[in-house]
Amino acid sequence: MPAVNVRVPARGVWSAARRQRWWVTRILVLPLHMLAYAVAVFFLIRLIPGDPVTTLMGSQPVTPENMAAAREALGLTGSPIDQLGRFLGHLVRLDFGSSMITGVPVLDDIGQRLPQTVEIAMIAMAGSVLLTLVVSFFVVLKPDHVVSRILLPYTRAAGAVPDFVLGVAGIFVFYATLRIVPAPLGLYDPLLDAPDKITSFPFLDAVLSGNGELVSSMAGHLLLPEIVLVVSYSPLLMKLFIRALEDAIDAPATRFRIASGASRRAVLLSVARRAAPAAVAMFGTLFGYLLGGAVVVEQLFGMPGMGQYGVNAVNTSDLVALQGFLLVVAALSLVVFLLVDIANMLIDPRRRPGLAKEDGS
Repeated sequence: MPAVNVRVPARGVWSAARRQRWWVTRILVLPLHMLAYAVAVFFLIRLIPGDPVTTLMGSQPVTPENMAAAREALGLTGSPIDQLGRFLGHLVRLDFGSSMITGVPVLDDIGQRLPQTVEIAMIAMAGSVLLTLVVSFFVVLKPDHVVSRILLPYTRAAGAVPDFVLGVAGIFVFYATLRIVPAPLGLYDPLLDAPDKITSFPFLDAVLSGNGELVSSMAGHLLLPEIVLVVSYSPLLMKLFIRALEDAIDAPATRFRIASGASRRAVLLSVARRAAPAAVAMFGTLFGYLLGGAVVVEQLFGMPGMGQYGVNAVNTSDLVALQGFLLVVAALSLVVFLLVDIANMLIDPRRRPGLAKEDGS
């Protein structure tokens, strides 16, 4: 039997490629966003008052030779354009330089601290999402309930109370006064050993290692910081989700489902699905807030994460470490925004750019 060659029309291939550009273009643009931010960080760091060469030299004798060697080590020789080119070249190779104070590669330091900060932010994100779902549905379905009347002002006061204020108040009330939480001096009891490194996320590693005493200690130390983050930032999500739920409940699609005899569960699922895109779009912003909040909370509760690293870089004028800190946090935030954007368009395909035009053609 002779072979049959199936040829796909070029127009069909081009049309299929155009339909996938909604996520492909976003991935391709991500490096450009990172490049723009890297250039901004490069110039902002150099606007900080003071001479980083003096910091790098420390107690070494100040001689022209030593000054020239220090400038060479910091990449401060040549014109600003030359310095920028070397800086970007190092970034492409994931070379963030070494700390001016400790001499340890910045990427190694960040690799040790970043997982803990991300873990704290992710736990707070999960708690905020769960609390948002429960509170939002309760307020929308039972608006006249006394609890709803108490919760509504809380959701409208989004961001009114800073996280560090709640953190200080929480430490004063629950530790200094009531003594029901551990001392804010780290992630776990100092008498315990660190968990075996399995995933680099401390609490997850403690759970996977099966060390019940360490898990219990970590849970106790994380309880108050996580509550502070959830209470501080979940109103941002609640306010948006409640409004989206109210719009979805009043939509013709909901009335049609009710009139057609759909079950209560089916109606609620339909309402939640149509309200979700607005809330999902907020996840990226919320994660950025939680990441910044985790940095603040780590300082309040003595946890050696990215917060301590960033503050130490500022206090010691370690511009190389500060530069790496800003770049890593920006890259993480950009990736989260990308994932949220793609997830949002997967939930609601109508949000994909160009879809309406293609469907109408």
